[in-house]
Amino acid sequence: MIPRLIRFVFLAAPLLLLAPLFSFRLDNSLGSAHGLGKTLARSREPVSLTVSAAISLKDALEEMRIAFVKQHPAVTITFNFGASGMLQQQIENGAPVDIFISAAPKQMDALDAKGLLLAATRRDVVHNQLVLIVPHDSSGITGFADLARTSVVRVALGEPGSVPAGQYAQEVLRYLKLLDIVNGKSVLAKDVRQVLTYVETGNVDAGIVYRSDALQNHGVKIVAEAPASSHAAIRYPAAVLRSSQHSDAAREFLAYLGGQPAGEIFEKRGFLVVVH
Repeated sequence: MIPRLIRFVFLAAPLLLLAPLFSFRLDNSLGSAHGLGKTLARSREPVSLTVSAAISLKDALEEMRIAFVKQHPAVTITFNFGASGMLQQQIENGAPVDIFISAAPKQMDALDAKGLLLAATRRDVVHNQLVLIVPHDSSGITGFADLARTSVVRVALGEPGSVPAGQYAQEVLRYLKLLDIVNGKSVLAKDVRQVLTYVETGNVDAGIVYRSDALQNHGVKIVAEAPASSHAAIRYPAAVLRSSQHSDAAREFLAYLGGQPAGEIFEKRGFLVVVH
């Protein structure tokens, strides 16, 4: 009897010594699984992104939102469109924005100088061109030089203080030595979409807008393209704001804007895609 008891103790001892180790590994395994469950749960939590973007990007971004959300059903994207200068001021005043896309570097530079951008997220998304437009049934204006004619009474431009398209237009007119003449005929608009409306309705004789906007409006026609040397390159920088509460999702949407599917949409809408 005693030898059998000794043999049992001898055989069971290693198991007794291993029991705490097994228990520790089991607990750790369960803990890891629990942690993974939490991660997966977080990845399925709804995320709402607010994107403040130059209004000239409206049609392209609205189309992209549909495609992006299909791939990321937990993400909701709300756009705030307007003149880049106005959007810049909103952000400086504390507006809750995750991503800013400007129609010119100037507004993005201002935010960067104040430390409001998330480091290493800024990138140029697209380029654009500046064009002269007239109502679709107009035939009296065929180029920028015609703006000096006395028969041309009103010319619509974006407000140069807040609308990058207006700033570029002034550069073009100065280069062509038409600025002083056109200033006396200028009708200033709050953004490029308003310029389009003024021209389409015939309230002005001509307007200067981005090529991408003109191509989307069948009520106007392009009669001339501004020489590339007449203005600074039209670049649209984008960046995640440092105050974003969803910076990972914001980075992902920004990466999507630089991909091929988004590039095809941009090109279809008249933009020039930036090759990185």
